[in-house]
Amino acid sequence: MKISVIGTGYVGLISGTCLAEVGNSVICVDVDSEKIKKLSKGEPTIYETGLKNLLNRNIKENRLSFTTDINFAVKNSDIIFLALPTPPSEDGSADLSYILSVATNISSMIDSYKIIVNKSTVPVGTFQKVRDVISVNARSDFDVISNPEFLREGVAINDFMKPDRIVIGSSSEKAIEIMKNLYLPFIKQGNPIIITDEKSSELSKYAANSFLATKISFMNEISRLCELFGADVNYVRKIIGSDFRISNNFLYPGIGYGGSCFPKDVKALIKTSKENDYDFKILKSVTKVNNDQKIYLISKIRAFFNNNLRNKEIAVWGLSFKPNTDDIREAPALKIIDSLLKLGVKISVYDPEAIMNTKKIYGNRISYGKNQYDILKNVNALIIATEWNEFKSPDFVRISKLMSEKVIFDGRNLFKPQFMKNMNFNYISIGRKKV
Repeated sequence: MKISVIGTGYVGLISGTCLAEVGNSVICVDVDSEKIKKLSKGEPTIYETGLKNLLNRNIKENRLSFTTDINFAVKNSDIIFLALPTPPSEDGSADLSYILSVATNISSMIDSYKIIVNKSTVPVGTFQKVRDVISVNARSDFDVISNPEFLREGVAINDFMKPDRIVIGSSSEKAIEIMKNLYLPFIKQGNPIIITDEKSSELSKYAANSFLATKISFMNEISRLCELFGADVNYVRKIIGSDFRISNNFLYPGIGYGGSCFPKDVKALIKTSKENDYDFKILKSVTKVNNDQKIYLISKIRAFFNNNLRNKEIAVWGLSFKPNTDDIREAPALKIIDSLLKLGVKISVYDPEAIMNTKKIYGNRISYGKNQYDILKNVNALIIATEWNEFKSPDFVRISKLMSEKVIFDGRNLFKPQFMKNMNFNYISIGRKKV
């Protein structure tokens, strides 16, 4: 099939590349000419496992191309994916200006039947707004459908190629059949294509992310109780996670969720509910718990050092909001760094992929390491903020020799407290008593 993808951010680039991988002809469009130049050379503009090889293979096979010419892309495609940002406004609502602006732009370019696929996460009813805008100037029939993405950063290619489910929200039988054929190569293992109305499809993405965010915040609340009672949150997690009705996914306590999806989508669903005279009390609590949890380690750090933190030197392992990505949007590590800088702490950081993005924010206010060990020399403490694999089995003997004080604040519970005690570390984690 002939496809164009407007927007080469995370969702657009992954979607376009994966659609090309199964044989479609895909044109990806973006207004950023520098980004298009890089992508045309096979240079990924985001970090995602396996993306570079996939990108280069499909460019070489002439199935995937990149352009700033939106008119060319629309004219040469039958299916147009909108993969545009919907950033939160100050009041938490989703900003639809990018989507509606593109819809206005392409409306006069539609002179044969097209399917406009909204891949962005949008409030309920957005499909109708897009349809109304396009209908003003369109010279041919078209359909606007909702097709939300459920990609996890770090494993997004696998999620796209082997989806748990594909959701198609449309009232057009013609569009539904075309989309089912498009996605047929991705459901060979029997996972479902769910056909529904547009509003249910749009709401499903917000509902899924908000529920997962709720599980995370609930588990972080339980971790607080574990510390008060002297219980171990790891045992509690395993026990409740063994119940098939609950499962153990997203039950890991830590320092809160981040990224581009959960915070934004929870806020947007709260705002949408309010606009429709519904007070979504649970999600308000989820947001508050998460905001508090992001800086929970700060109270532990202050207590350990008796509020005397000025000129202390603290290292941070992990900057991205989760491992296997360079995405630092809403990352807990940044909240921790901000708080420590205000307290006069000298910060040194290391992350396998997110250093460059972090430098754009902090510049020379903090120090950056080339590896996880060279930031530990003479530091008073180490904070673990992201659970990258290379942090899970470090050389503790080497760490002991480098640090001036053997203190670790583990926001991801990577190590066993008894083992750390045997190694003579002061080890403070989440939801587990100090041994």
